[in-house]
Amino acid sequence: MANDNTSPKILVFSTDKISDPGIDQAGLRKIHYSPSVYVINMPCSSGVKPRWILRAFEKGFDGVFIAADGHECSYSASCPERTNDIIIASQKLMAEKGINPKRIRMAALCSVCAEPFVSHMENFSKILAGLEA
Repeated sequence: MANDNTSPKILVFSTDKISDPGIDQAGLRKIHYSPSVYVINMPCSSGVKPRWILRAFEKGFDGVFIAADGHECSYSASCPERTNDIIIASQKLMAEKGINPKRIRMAALCSVCAEPFVSHMENFSKILAGLEA
C-alpha cells in the first residue's frame, strides 16, 4: 500500500470509445486527479481478464478500477453482465490470494464523464488508503 506521503496507485482499465474520452476530458480540462492513477485503454470492458487484475496487484498497484462501457458498448449487448462476471471472478481469485476484494471497483463511465471519473478516483483512493495491507 502507498505510504502516507503518496496516493494509492490505481490501475484503470478504460474503453477507447466510451470511457476513455471522458477520462481524456478530465486532463484536457485540467481537472486534477492523482498522478498515481494509470490508465490502460481497450476496446470493451468485458475483455478485461481476471489474471490481468491479479498481475496489477503483483506489480504493486493498490487498486484496480474498471471504467465499464455499460449498455452503450458497441461490441456486445451483454457487456455489463460479462464485465460484472469478471469482477466477481476476480474478487474470488483475490480472496484466495489474500487480497482484499474491496481493492477492485467498477463504474460505468461515458464519454463526457470527466467529473464523475475524478470523483471515482478520489473516493477509491480514500477507500484504498483506509484498507489494511
